[in-house]
Amino acid sequence: MPVRRSALNAGPEKTQTTASARSATRDQVDVAVRSGLLTGRFIPGKAVTLRGLAAELGVSPMPVREVLQRLAAENALEVKPNGRIQVPDMTPERFDEVLMARLLLEPELAARAMPHLSSDDIEELRRIDDDIDVRLNSGDAEAYMRLNHAFHFHIYRASGSRVLLPLIDSLWLQFAPFMRTVYGRVGTVNLIDQHKAAIHAIEMQDAPALREAITADIADGMGLLGREILQGEEPS
Repeated sequence: MPVRRSALNAGPEKTQTTASARSATRDQVDVAVRSGLLTGRFIPGKAVTLRGLAAELGVSPMPVREVLQRLAAENALEVKPNGRIQVPDMTPERFDEVLMARLLLEPELAARAMPHLSSDDIEELRRIDDDIDVRLNSGDAEAYMRLNHAFHFHIYRASGSRVLLPLIDSLWLQFAPFMRTVYGRVGTVNLIDQHKAAIHAIEMQDAPALREAITADIADGMGLLGREILQGEEPS
């Protein structure tokens, strides 16, 4: 008579394999949901359903639940008293806090990263920026947001920071869904960024100029457009 082996006596190798597969699935879900937040696929105020997301990603609800709980702890999502999970609505107060935090942290991290950026990094930043220009002119807001994130974080990751980088990553997850709705209203053709100024500052190893470029990029992009939309005004 065949003997059935339980999970308790399955052996360490099988247990480790199962745990590794579960971790890989969770990481896959984490990347997909974060990407969705950063490109504005999830709209503020709209529910994010466990089963719907699990079906879309082809996984069970368990890793999706774990990822959503983690993102809720990072303030990228919120859990309502009735259990509904959604992207938080953007309020003027929340907007001002996120904007202030970005203006404080990102220019400083960029300056810390600057000495570690090579000529190859500069060429990659130019390539990303050229692609951004194409997407802006074509009105592809989702691709613009993906590439804009890639540009900034190519700089920031060079810092090797284990403190500031996670904080900034959390801030981007909090403001990106709202900015996607902004671009949906005003389009992307007239957006102006300071990426070329940032690249030039890195080439010149000019930390104050890099701080100034990143500050202006945030203020002119998120700051100006976002605040006008929240105030019910059409950006000029």
